[in-house]
Amino acid sequence: METAVTSMLRTSVDWVSSAFDAPFAGAVVFGVQIGGHLFVEGLLFVVILYLLTQKSYAPPKKPLTDNEIDEVCNDWTPEPLIPAITEEMQREPPKLENAAGSHTIINGKEVVNFASANYLGLIGHEKLLDSCTSALKKYGVGSCGPRGFYGTIDVHLDCESRIAKFLGTPDSILYSYGLSTMFSVIPAFCKKGDTIIVDEGVHWGIQNGLHLSKSNIEYFKHNDMNSLESILEKITSKKKRKKGGRYIVIEAVYQNSGQVAPLNEIIKLKEKYMCPLLMDESNSFGVLGEFGRGLTEHCGVPVEKIDIITGAMGHALAAEGGFCTGNLRDIEHQRLSSSGYVFSASLPPYLAAAAISAIDVLQENPELIKKLKENVAHLREGLSDLQEFEIVSHPDSPIVFLKLANSTGCSEKDMQLLGDIVDQLLEKHDVFVVSSKRSTVDKCPLPVGIRLFVSAGHSKSDLMKVCQAMKIVVPSVLENNC
Repeated sequence: METAVTSMLRTSVDWVSSAFDAPFAGAVVFGVQIGGHLFVEGLLFVVILYLLTQKSYAPPKKPLTDNEIDEVCNDWTPEPLIPAITEEMQREPPKLENAAGSHTIINGKEVVNFASANYLGLIGHEKLLDSCTSALKKYGVGSCGPRGFYGTIDVHLDCESRIAKFLGTPDSILYSYGLSTMFSVIPAFCKKGDTIIVDEGVHWGIQNGLHLSKSNIEYFKHNDMNSLESILEKITSKKKRKKGGRYIVIEAVYQNSGQVAPLNEIIKLKEKYMCPLLMDESNSFGVLGEFGRGLTEHCGVPVEKIDIITGAMGHALAAEGGFCTGNLRDIEHQRLSSSGYVFSASLPPYLAAAAISAIDVLQENPELIKKLKENVAHLREGLSDLQEFEIVSHPDSPIVFLKLANSTGCSEKDMQLLGDIVDQLLEKHDVFVVSSKRSTVDKCPLPVGIRLFVSAGHSKSDLMKVCQAMKIVVPSVLENNC
């Protein structure tokens, strides 16, 4: 009697044989006539199974001889860990021998300092020094611990409250290092899968924050609102819209150009495309606006329209560290997820005390802002007839940025030319300025130039001196290089 399995197998074979006209009779398995194609498929299955179970072939191991080892070592050329050292890298930076005020001492001689972002001239201010001394006596140098463990001191909370009150925001958070503020804030909110639309002229601190966030980065042309809207339109269209959040990142005053962001137009685009806005006020805080509250006050924009504002306290406030200010929810989020806040030792308390005193001095002496604006206007007027350079910075910017009118066409050659001008200004005329040097990881595409950081502490004679020195040095250096 046939078993059930044999019966089913015979039925299947009959059905397949009727469906396909086999070219040969096939074979008999378990007393059942198997079609030719099934026989071939079964045979292939057995062969494949056999091949899969075989061990892979490994050539016999034979140790290399000493001569062969020497040949391999001689032929191997390791890749360098760092780029080749250039002449520019070998230049020794100037060494300051006292505070970097409007005048400082370099190599034993006093020079006029246009290289420090001491916008309000508060470096060495008596009130700031007194507050630092008192804080040192009370708290010591620092807590040596992160804020979330045992690094929070009452003066930190006072400083955060003071900054928020000054800017008119609900709350603020302090960071230990100004540059690392954007390193930490951007990755705290932006993650993989998000899209960040950012001005191509942002400084390296923001660039690094973008890299750490692992978000999709879209650069728009520097201060070009048509370019910004074009990108926003592209990424928000239904066909090309990706999952994840969208953010706009800008600087209020761009360190790499001295330009001021057109905030009113950016706000319109932000609201139209519903993108949160992150703005760095490092070079505008304490400078722009009637009372120094930054670009929002300068443009007449309510501060609550900016989602997140960051800034460095080492510029106008003559202290160190950075801050981020905004609504309570965003600030509390950073206290748990921002790496620069969670893992770094807290800001030394004497620097927090100095920042509080600097804000007090600014509010008590609003004429400092007026004096700074006057100095910027005088310097721009004095350099306006310098034909070899073009002033590309905004008239209200404390950074007077000079770009070569006729570039060599090579960024490295331009940098070398600017470096020669900077060196001669220091050596022969006791004027300290800086060129826009960039590291190998800085991807800013804007033209390089000379940056003059104007201070309310500069006198008219200081401004005249730098203008006269530039008019003597620049034609001489360009002529020699040509």
